[in-house]
Amino acid sequence: MDHILHAYREQILRASANRTALCLQGSGSKQWYGQEPQGELLDTRVYHGIVAYEPTELVMTARCGTPLSEITAALDQENQMLAFEPPQFGPGATLGGVFAAGLAGPRRATAGAVRDFALGATLMDGRGELLRFGGQVMKNVAGYDVSRLLAGSMGCLGLVLDISLKVLPKPFAETTLAFALSEADAITRLNQWGGQALPISGSAWQVGRLMLRLSGAEAAVRAAKLSLGGEEIADASAYWASLREQEHDFFSQDAEHGLWRLSLPATTPALALSGKSLIEWGGAQRWLFSDEAPQRIRELARAAGGHVTLFRGGDKSAGVFTPLSKPLAQVHRNLKTSFDPAGIFNPGRMYPDL
Repeated sequence: MDHILHAYREQILRASANRTALCLQGSGSKQWYGQEPQGELLDTRVYHGIVAYEPTELVMTARCGTPLSEITAALDQENQMLAFEPPQFGPGATLGGVFAAGLAGPRRATAGAVRDFALGATLMDGRGELLRFGGQVMKNVAGYDVSRLLAGSMGCLGLVLDISLKVLPKPFAETTLAFALSEADAITRLNQWGGQALPISGSAWQVGRLMLRLSGAEAAVRAAKLSLGGEEIADASAYWASLREQEHDFFSQDAEHGLWRLSLPATTPALALSGKSLIEWGGAQRWLFSDEAPQRIRELARAAGGHVTLFRGGDKSAGVFTPLSKPLAQVHRNLKTSFDPAGIFNPGRMYPDL
């Protein structure tokens, strides 16, 4: 793989010298996320393969271009999983894309985000230098945790070459319950359950129906099922997969409106917004198709203590992600300058001037 690293370094040094943009990309399955990609393609897929996997240590290290399907296949053989349940959004999705986008599926509310499972990473910066952060054990937490910082950075700081992630065993038992509830009642019930010792691993409400997934030891799942009631849904794995991959009917692309992702305190009541909505993560993540003005959506979310992303489609000219405060924007600029002094890596993908 040394020849590939050499080719990457040459491409990066040439782009830095000419101050021309590079578009870091794997399969392109998340190309629509964020602002429009720009620049010369740097294809990460040629740098692939699982470097190390220690099932007894619950750690895997793999290169950025490794297909997610290859990783899940290796984990399946040991009855283990990526607990943050990453979406693929298309064939050929790579680990680098999963890490750069920082997106997680229905299990995220209880298991944690992508960054919570990042143990270490190797980065090639804008000077063509290799920088290694973190390690392969949970105890390695000395210093600034750059590997977690890189998760969700959309490739704007550099080329992440390999990633070490904590993995977890699959649950022994899993079942899904359905409840007929209004939006307000569903939010109330989810918050009540959230304060109890229940093995909840996923929740979703839409049009009067709340789906609740329970995962864990057989005795814990059985006791929770008896306590909660509801209608048990047979073989609900396809339902949760449809949410994770946004293939559920709710996500059918609305030709007129973009898909908004609202991140809110879980206790936030239903917002006074028109349109169709779906609630996940115990009330903390809410999807919305609406004809409301973008500014109004952002203002209501901010007033509730949350923020908003124009996730897919819509008019991106007003920005995809919530605008940063001046101090936070300066932190972003400082980080960008430190890792990418010539500003070549995925410029403007998150914010126009970063």
